[in-house]
Amino acid sequence: MTQDADTIIDRRRLRRRVTFWRATAFIVAAIAILAVAAAGMGGGIGGKTRDHIAQIRIEGTITEDDELIGRIGEAAKSAHVKGVVLTIDSPGGTTAGGEAIFEAVRKLAQEKPVTAQVGTLAASAGYMIASGADHIVARQSSIVGSIGVIAQIPNVSKLLGNIGVDVDTIKSAPLKAEPSPFNETTADERAMMAAMIMDSYEWFIGLVTERRPLSEAEVRRLADGSVFTG
Repeated sequence: MTQDADTIIDRRRLRRRVTFWRATAFIVAAIAILAVAAAGMGGGIGGKTRDHIAQIRIEGTITEDDELIGRIGEAAKSAHVKGVVLTIDSPGGTTAGGEAIFEAVRKLAQEKPVTAQVGTLAASAGYMIASGADHIVARQSSIVGSIGVIAQIPNVSKLLGNIGVDVDTIKSAPLKAEPSPFNETTADERAMMAAMIMDSYEWFIGLVTERRPLSEAEVRRLADGSVFTG
């Protein structure tokens, strides 16, 4: 009987020890998770407490990216960011998106040294953004350039006709909501689009002329949409 009592007591002690070590392990794991989370939050562009060079990645299709523009602004304001490297790998994107990010980079460059490092590709709006930096560094095989503006208008009117679908349009003026994918593009519509494209193209040329060590004549010679290596 005494032996059974001793066995029960030993088992209870063992259970308490197991419970204690399980609780301890849980607390240690929780502390580790919180520490990692805190390190992640403190490791942002301006969250580090030591002086450093910040790296900002600009990848994929360029759009008006508020999150990216916010990070660029954060780097400009941080006292611990002593310089910024923009790592760019982009085929381009929207003109307005490129302009918005370019302007953010220029504001950043007024506060900190900025270098654009081109990976595989910095074309069109990607090159526009790179031009906002103080320096551009590219590999020998990196693809840059494509200075120009393009608009592509799909036309599905024949396809719809083949399946018996007609689209009726009622509008206040001939150029309203044109060009449309539901009808052939008219000469007036082409002229309207061409004027918009050339306006943005001239702005792009002026931007590159201002930011790169090239004359306007040299930029115009290069601004035929071509891409270049290195």
